Amino acid sequence: MEDFVNFLTSDNFIIFNFCFEIILFIVAIVAVILLFKLKKEYTSFMKKMGNGNDLSGMLKKYLDDVNMIKKDNSEIKAYYTKLDSDIASCIQKVGLVRYNAFRDVGSDLSFAVALLDRDDNGVVLNGIYGTESSNIYSKPIRNGKSQYQLSDEELYAIDLAEQSKNFIAKHKK
Repeated sequence: MEDFVNFLTSDNFIIFNFCFEIILFIVAIVAVILLFKLKKEYTSFMKKMGNGNDLSGMLKKYLDDVNMIKKDNSEIKAYYTKLDSDIASCIQKVGLVRYNAFRDVGSDLSFAVALLDRDDNGVVLNGIYGTESSNIYSKPIRNGKSQYQLSDEELYAIDLAEQSKNFIAKHKK
């Protein structure tokens, strides 16, 4: 152990240490020169890849554009989700039945029309045409049913509406 301490304090160790530091300094300078050379080659390569334009700048711009599009898409998705929920309560299904309410009236001037939303909620209207008068009755519909008694024509109009899937079903009974 004493020999090691003597070596550390000797002139040989100081000379060895100085030479080692000079070598490390030279290696550091060479590394910095190579780094600058590599950076210059990288910049040149990026310009060649970008047809004279800075490719890294173009990539940054494209990434910014992608992030903007993602933000816009999330806003659009939120909007159409709200719109989809709002549309659920709009009239989407229509069923129409024309019929002859009275034998003495010549044609199918009476009608029953069911107007339903996505969940089969809405109203059924029944227009009864007679020679002396004409009346229209409405009955609320919840889940395809009504708390009021429905005529055969009204039931048929509701059935047509439930089957219509966004188009008007016209049918003569």
